[in-house]
Amino acid sequence: MATQTKPVLHGYFRSSCSWRVRIAFALKGIEYDQVPVNLIKDGGQQLTEPYKALNPMQQVPAVEIDGVTLSQSLAVIQYIDETRSGPRLLPADPKKRAQVRMISDMIASGIQPLQNLHVIQKIGAEKVQWSQYFINRGFQALEPILKQTAGKYCVGDEISMADICLVPQVFNAERFKVDVGQYPTIQRLNQTLLEIEAFKESHPSCQPDTPPDLRA
Repeated sequence: MATQTKPVLHGYFRSSCSWRVRIAFALKGIEYDQVPVNLIKDGGQQLTEPYKALNPMQQVPAVEIDGVTLSQSLAVIQYIDETRSGPRLLPADPKKRAQVRMISDMIASGIQPLQNLHVIQKIGAEKVQWSQYFINRGFQALEPILKQTAGKYCVGDEISMADICLVPQVFNAERFKVDVGQYPTIQRLNQTLLEIEAFKESHPSCQPDTPPDLRA
C-alpha cells in the first residue's frame, strides 16, 4: 500500500502528539517531510483558515499520507503500522495488544489533553498547578499498571505504541516540574527509551522548528 510520495507531517516541535508521530516514523524507518505549525506565533497558526481546512480540530498533528489526511496521532501510528514494513508497533498477541492500547489511551486521552495548550491557556495563572495535579493523578494510575505489564519496555520486551506515548508525556511532566522519581517504573522506562535512536532523533530539541535557545 505504500506509495513513493513522502508523508507530510504538519506539527510543532514541542507537541506531544506530533512527537509521537515522529517517533513512529523513525522506528519504521519512514522518510517524511515536516511543515511546522507554530502554536504560539501570530496567535496560533493552527487557527488559520488554511490549517482548519486540513484539520478541522485546529490541532497538531495532521499527516498527509497515501492520499488521505489523518489528524489523530494514535490513528496515524496504527495506520503506518498496518501499511508499512518494519518493527511492529502493536504486538501480535491480542492480550498484549490490548494492554498497549489501554496504556496509550490512558496517556493520550486521560492525561495529555489536560495539558493541551488550548486548555492551559484557558486556565491562566494556575496552569502549572493544574498540570501537575492531572499528570500526577494519571501517573498514580499508570505506575501500578506498568509494574504489571513492563519488561524492558512498557509491554514486555518489544517497543510499542505505549512507549511512543510514554516518552512525550514524561517530557511534559518534567516541563511542569513533576517529580517523576515518585514513579520508578515510569522513570526507568523513560530513561531506557531515551537511549534509542528513534527517540533521540525525534526529540523536540532537534526539530526544524526548534527555537535556537531550546536546541540541544
